Amino acid sequence: MGIVRVSGRGLQPLILALCGRSLAPRHATLLPFLDDDGRPIDEGLALYFPAPHSYTGEDVLELHAHGGAVVLQLLVARCLQVAGELPEGGRPHRLRPATPGEFTTRAFLNGKLDLAQAEAVADLIDASTEAAARSAARSLAGEFSRQVNALADALVELRALVEATLDFPDEEIDFLERADALGRLARIEGGVHSVLAAAQRGALLREGIHVVLAGQPNVGKSSLLNALAGAELAIVTPIPGTTRDKVAQTIQIHGVPVHVVDTAGLRPPDDAADEVERIGIERSWAEIGRADAVLVLHDLTRLQTPEYRRAQGAIDAQLRMLTRVQRLQVFNKCDLAPGAALGEGAIALSALTGEGLETLRQALLELAGWRSAPEGGFIARTRHVHALRRAATHLEQARAHARQGDTALELFAEELRLAHEGLSEITGAFTPDDLLGEIFGRFCIGK
Repeated sequence: MGIVRVSGRGLQPLILALCGRSLAPRHATLLPFLDDDGRPIDEGLALYFPAPHSYTGEDVLELHAHGGAVVLQLLVARCLQVAGELPEGGRPHRLRPATPGEFTTRAFLNGKLDLAQAEAVADLIDASTEAAARSAARSLAGEFSRQVNALADALVELRALVEATLDFPDEEIDFLERADALGRLARIEGGVHSVLAAAQRGALLREGIHVVLAGQPNVGKSSLLNALAGAELAIVTPIPGTTRDKVAQTIQIHGVPVHVVDTAGLRPPDDAADEVERIGIERSWAEIGRADAVLVLHDLTRLQTPEYRRAQGAIDAQLRMLTRVQRLQVFNKCDLAPGAALGEGAIALSALTGEGLETLRQALLELAGWRSAPEGGFIARTRHVHALRRAATHLEQARAHARQGDTALELFAEELRLAHEGLSEITGAFTPDDLLGEIFGRFCIGK
């Protein structure tokens, strides 16, 4: 099944030419789709949604045809042909092929969706886990937007009180006490921090965590990737340097996407077997630098050998220079070295037997800052998290000004305005045009 969708104004002439009859609004009608000679291109379902009761808020025609590419191309060409042949006053307004995300863009511009809901459309399509899909559906239904709008409304009320006081400076009213400004501000701050925590969980559900397996050759990185993925993705042999380039796989842990990358074994460039392995080691370090977290894998059976300790010391020194990257020390082959003493926070496991794998999974979630999402959780994006953090920062600064009393009311009002602006960016009430282009340009054609 394939769908050709037309959105705009004045679609009745197009409907008559393609379907040979008018259509009852919001009723599926089985009929042939006609070419310019009145012959059927295909037979399928036609649906007409008059404005404003449609996805885009405009008149919408949907032709549900058999899904062959040629049939759909013929239908698109026929729509454009009909629009071009109709008299100027009766043709659909500037009918042309849609750009990526244009239907959702029009829904946003026509007030059918706010910006957070529009983004949730793409997030629902791209969801890689069941939890992400359910959370995206809740965002699309407006759960995230309702919480943000409630905070914005409370900020508007507080801003109005502050602005009124600025407009009447001669009134001998202790504004901060009578209007309970600090109490109102504290409640708004608490709400922003609550929504921020939920948004961080939602962003993690959408984007996942980028984890790199790093360590010397033959410590079991490929075996661990296979064990986590539950499939033989990487080649495992006792020969050092088997992995020459990265092997990536996305797994899910309790609904959270985890993008795991197996890299070439790390060792000094002079010790590389050949040029290919040297390039692989360079790529490993580049991948480590981009990671959210690095699992530093050790071989419990070789920990005390001088050569292994020398190489590990050099690796650890280089890892310490990457201050942004979180590290988790993981000791493999615990089945061959039971009872080994490990440092605090380290994890012992066996990629061969599976012992310790669940402990590692839980540690990865904790490293990512994940806490069990409530049933009513929603999807979010990094930009939402940044906007909420900005709002929280401005509210904190507003509280500092509020404590100075009436002498700092103008600064108090300005920080409230900036916090309100940050919240408004999330739903699109205040959003630069270039951001809209960036968001909708990533949608696929027909959405």
